[in-house]
Amino acid sequence: QVQLVESGGGLVQAGGSLRLSCAASGYTFIIYGMGWFRLAPGKERELVAAISWSGGDTYYTDSVKGRFTISRDNAKNTVYLQMNSLKPEDTAVYYCAASPKRWAVRDYEYNYWGQGTQVTVSS
Repeated sequence: QVQLVESGGGLVQAGGSLRLSCAASGYTFIIYGMGWFRLAPGKERELVAAISWSGGDTYYTDSVKGRFTISRDNAKNTVYLQMNSLKPEDTAVYYCAASPKRWAVRDYEYNYWGQGTQVTVSS
């Protein structure tokens, strides 16, 4: 049973930082590509960042480039999303997801999802 558990969300003022964590269990973490998605009210789910199984490849959506950093610790079966210079438009529920592909940048390539963690950025 694949389980993904996110933590680290919360309320922060614009310009602040948060670090999201996603602890994975129930599968061989190292062979999976991982991603962070977000869903804001009235908007479609968006892939924010992705990282390959080795950590050697990363992807960021344009709106977060230079502000967010995705990383993974395969020894701890954990993926992180460091979010700096947060903006009110970053407000959303953030979801961790796992793909059986070693590198995945398409929504449909992700099979497993966490329960989500709320990030709220006040102006």
